[in-house]
Amino acid sequence: MITVDVQHCGGSALLSVSGELDGAAEETLQQALDSVTAWERDLLVDLHGVAAMDSDGLLHLLDLHRRAECLGLRVLVTGWQPQPQQLMAEVAGMRGPGSATGERYALAGFRRLIEDRAQRVRDRADFAAGWMPRA
Repeated sequence: MITVDVQHCGGSALLSVSGELDGAAEETLQQALDSVTAWERDLLVDLHGVAAMDSDGLLHLLDLHRRAECLGLRVLVTGWQPQPQQLMAEVAGMRGPGSATGERYALAGFRRLIEDRAQRVRDRADFAAGWMPRA
């Protein structure tokens, strides 16, 4: 289960995420983004409370980031814990301890690369489980 605490300060919103970031996180993340006002220009997503994330959770986080940018928000994701950071490194093809995926996350093109690869990971898992890939 995931929870998101939303705090507003001046022109910024802070989303403090706690719990496991997985397939069930979509609605909670959407509700948190819906609470951001038109006056806010910066969105800080704090993942200090996220000890575990799967490929679905990564895709939901990437979708949140994309939608926030479409609203004109500058987005910073911080507080990457070891397992989520390692998952992102593996999905990106940057295996090895200490892969600095948090720093690369904001780079142009990196988010799209991660999105594509995370989708493939999820499709392979669905196929292995007997499900058809999502469109």
